[in-house]
Amino acid sequence: MYEKTLESLGLSPNEAKIYESLIDLGKAPVSKIAVKSNTHRRNVYDALARLLEKGLVFQIFQKGEHIYEAVNPDKLSELLQEKRKQLDLIMPGLKNLYQKQFTEETAFIYKGVEGFKNYMRDMARVGKTVYFIGAKALWFTPNVPEHFLTNFQKSMAKNKVKYYTIFDPRVKKQMPDALAKVGGEYRIFPEKYASPGVCDIFGDYVVTFNSVDVGNFGDSGTIFVMKNKKLAENFRLWFQFMWDHLPEEK
Repeated sequence: MYEKTLESLGLSPNEAKIYESLIDLGKAPVSKIAVKSNTHRRNVYDALARLLEKGLVFQIFQKGEHIYEAVNPDKLSELLQEKRKQLDLIMPGLKNLYQKQFTEETAFIYKGVEGFKNYMRDMARVGKTVYFIGAKALWFTPNVPEHFLTNFQKSMAKNKVKYYTIFDPRVKKQMPDALAKVGGEYRIFPEKYASPGVCDIFGDYVVTFNSVDVGNFGDSGTIFVMKNKKLAENFRLWFQFMWDHLPEEK
């Protein structure tokens, strides 16, 4: 029942099965564990040895076959915290290595909802004023978890990132609440300029989407990302022209 979650915490498939079996059985010998977990005895011994090392199982010595018992599941939280501490220790070095790959100009593609989340992470990482053209309120895509959006907005607020948004006219009709939720100043394109396209500019980045719906990026959309300082400056200039010729919203 919980095997996949246990595996995501770093347990092997056999370790996950055997730990869960012990939680259900209580105290049990290897023979009983093997039957309950549907695992060969030899593999049970190997998995138990690793679970003992991880502190998730303890052994009760007795004559004949030894007995094993699972440690309180709270131990799993401790393991997760330990992994987090280990990650925190190496994170500065990983970030330094990651930053080195960012050249002055590059182009790449993000795909799907995970790609969309990566694009949002890029905005938070760059931490510069964002200019949205043809915005569709895609932050509120159903498949983007609410906690992810909350953390993203907190990061943007912490970096004091400003937003200037030119919304697609359909947003005002279909998702009027999004106008205020995005934050910052905004304008709205006239009806005849509704389109499936989106273009965002932040720092040296120009990001374009196509074929997206209002409030929903979808599951398999494509995001084209370009990094070039001059290109971004050009798009900001064109944005300013559009902004200056659109009426203020009241």
